[in-house]
Amino acid sequence: MSGEHALVDTKGKFVQVVKDGRKRNDIEWLPGRILLSNKRLVLATNQGKRTIPLSKLTTVTASQMNQQLAQVDSYVKLQAGRDVWLVSTKAEEFEDELYSTLLDQIVVLVKHPAVKGGVVQEVGWEKTRFKTDDEAEDTINLAISSGTFVELDIDDVGTVEAKQKEIRGKERPMLEIEHTIDGTSVETYLSGSPKHVSLIEGLVRQGEQRNAADDVELSDDETQVLMALYSGISPFKIPDFIDMDIEEVEDVYDRLMDADILEPVRTRREVQLEARGRSIAGDAIADQ
Repeated sequence: MSGEHALVDTKGKFVQVVKDGRKRNDIEWLPGRILLSNKRLVLATNQGKRTIPLSKLTTVTASQMNQQLAQVDSYVKLQAGRDVWLVSTKAEEFEDELYSTLLDQIVVLVKHPAVKGGVVQEVGWEKTRFKTDDEAEDTINLAISSGTFVELDIDDVGTVEAKQKEIRGKERPMLEIEHTIDGTSVETYLSGSPKHVSLIEGLVRQGEQRNAADDVELSDDETQVLMALYSGISPFKIPDFIDMDIEEVEDVYDRLMDADILEPVRTRREVQLEARGRSIAGDAIADQ
């Protein structure tokens, strides 16, 4: 292909789980060679090869091992039309290069910050150029047409919601992405073509999955502290705000830091919420 160049050439396993819209029952991982270029993905075995043009990919999602597919530790799910493939490789650059090739320099719509500190902001939709960061892994850069530059760390993503909304007079897919800017919880909204939004969703949901709070059980005191921090109360004012002794609050901080829900900033009593903590606090506030 004209202008084609190789990005990743590695070994791994792969299997087609959906063919022409029908699930396959005879799932068997095939060992082979995985070649990724800026134009296509080639899955090759001794019996032959399968070529998937990148232009045909509509969904890319990364998943951890499950019981049905326990022969591998993790895999990338690729949908191209009515076909779905799972690809597993230990080459970490495979997933990064794939997302970068599919999403780098695309133009989508953004509303930022749509919500800041829990308060809806009066901002409109603008065009933004989407760029994956070559130096900082798992980082997205948004160059907004008005001149604003937003750095979005995927590991900092707390929650992601996919919706359909009327935007600029047209029904469009939209993502609501919660993350932080300078320690403050914000929500950035992104919209574009169904394909672009689906690909971006697969990327940012990796952060949401890493920070999932399903397995966390908190005491009432711990929940109060999280909700106060989420609402923007200074860590130094938490004891007075929730009527707890300073020593008790510091004990709560220690337990939450051990659970990767808080992280220390400068002094012992100054902390800020991790993405996991924001997810827990947001859920707790919604349940009130």
